[in-house]
Amino acid sequence: MRASVDVLSPSEAARQLGISAKALRIYEERGLLRPTRTATGWRAYGPDEMRRAAEIVALRSLGFSLKQVDRVVSGVADGLEPALGALRTRLESERDQLSRRLEKISALRRALARGEAPTLPDIAGLAAAPAPVVAGFNLPWPWGGEWFEVRGVRALNYIVGPLGSGKTRLAQRLAEQLPDAVFIGLDRIERAEEARRALAIDPELRERVEASLAWLVEDGATASDALLTLVAGLERGRSNILVIDMVEQGLDEATQRAVISDLRRRARERPPLFMLTRSSTILDPAEATADEAVIFCPANHAPPSTVRVTPGAPGYDAMVSCLGPPDVRARTEGMMALMPSPEAP
Repeated sequence: MRASVDVLSPSEAARQLGISAKALRIYEERGLLRPTRTATGWRAYGPDEMRRAAEIVALRSLGFSLKQVDRVVSGVADGLEPALGALRTRLESERDQLSRRLEKISALRRALARGEAPTLPDIAGLAAAPAPVVAGFNLPWPWGGEWFEVRGVRALNYIVGPLGSGKTRLAQRLAEQLPDAVFIGLDRIERAEEARRALAIDPELRERVEASLAWLVEDGATASDALLTLVAGLERGRSNILVIDMVEQGLDEATQRAVISDLRRRARERPPLFMLTRSSTILDPAEATADEAVIFCPANHAPPSTVRVTPGAPGYDAMVSCLGPPDVRARTEGMMALMPSPEAP
């Protein structure tokens, strides 16, 4: 029970801020937020804590890493220039998009002044987002060749399913069918030295990878070959649709949190991204946004379907049951469900 109407529980505070209770705990763990405690030891958020939390949420929405937020909170200017530069670039891109829409409106008004009525597509196009990428193909084995279409592609798209459900084969077929798509497989981690050699001969790529790694480490990630090769793949293919096999492979929980936060931060700066995952840190329903979608592969090899990340939505419970925290994910590392090969009688 609350001692005062001005004091909120973690769930109430999170709901008012539009974030998850997990995010509040992370802010506390990083020393950015210090909730008070009730007489019984429960965390409580009064006006001062809520004001600070709102400021942190605002900085995070601008793309600041947790370390950069800490610098702002502490009044330290060092290291903030890259964050402000990235924010400027993002806002300039949004300004350019807005300018194009305003010019379309001006053109329609000029046409109206000449007595020319705009068409329905002309007006509807003012609100339309860029045409979604759509792919259609016959499903590979272990399905029976059913026709499958991908519609309503979002900035971040997850491919989820139990072991042996065929999600990797689906991902590979997607990469073949989507325009300018590239598949990044699990062998990326074994090719860390190859990635380092590529960075050594490409200064521009190296600069982008180093900047991305620095942001991730500041946000709590642990440097590793798995992180290096993932970031190198993301930066090398930043103008392509990427389909990534088990994006969490080799990454600890804090690193997974930093990676998905970074992908969300930059989601609209690149083509759509498809990621296989079984991690509840990468795909946390409480954190998912409207820019995210899930393709679910059922265990019975029924055709995959799109699942809304909303409790109670068709397929939601089955989808969530395939996700687990990193420690559970580690225990099933390398496991494969037994199934007959396509050549078996």
